[in-house]
Amino acid sequence: MARKQKYNWDADAVRSLRKHLKKTQAELAEYLGMRQQTISEWEIGIHIPCGASVTMLTIVAERGNFSYQPSPGNITIGSVERK
Repeated sequence: MARKQKYNWDADAVRSLRKHLKKTQAELAEYLGMRQQTISEWEIGIHIPCGASVTMLTIVAERGNFSYQPSPGNITIGSVERK
């Protein structure tokens, strides 16, 4: 299955996905192979997912029938533009 767009995962989207999957932060972290603290930092907006994490979250969302809209183009966070 080809992915044409990547979703820009923000704090609310990560939290919504986790709740949709009925997982705790620790359970989602274990599933994704990362620390619970990373999930927490995403959900409170300290950091945003990037790179492979975006791809993994998108795959999990698609497989879990999580309804979201891919974000077209670039987003600006503070003074940093991300693609």
